[in-house]
Amino acid sequence: MKNKFVCLALALQLSAASATPQDHTQQIQIDADNLSSVTENVLTYSNNVLIRQGSISIKADKLEINASAGKGKEVYSVFGTPVSYSQQLQDGKTVNAYASEMRYEPANRTLTLSGDAELAQSGSIVKASTIRYNVETQELNAASDSSRRVTTIITPEDNQQP
Repeated sequence: MKNKFVCLALALQLSAASATPQDHTQQIQIDADNLSSVTENVLTYSNNVLIRQGSISIKADKLEINASAGKGKEVYSVFGTPVSYSQQLQDGKTVNAYASEMRYEPANRTLTLSGDAELAQSGSIVKASTIRYNVETQELNAASDSSRRVTTIITPEDNQQP
């Protein structure tokens, strides 16, 4: 079943565009109301958290950065009601995502959305319990638990909003 969904997602190609190439080479900027260091390798930001890297923007209530794997391999865990993610693609279109929790791994350019996960692009939407999305290649994998099924809503190009 997983292979069928991956094939479907690839066949649908929510968009043929790729991510803005300079995003992953840009510095990461974090703004928040509060910063506290939990341990030597973990930083916690809270209240009105905004993470930016190139055209990537993540808004959350709380951010934990785990740097225990070393420089360049940090893991950003964000929490909110919901957390929101947006990124502008080379063709000018935007990818938007929402979830209760997101995990961003800049080293492998992977975003994992958990809890009422939703990813929207070019008028099409994927909803699932968990969505794993590569922000560079736009490869997507969605999975459900027993309480929810994976839902994909595809909007024909003629009906898309400008």
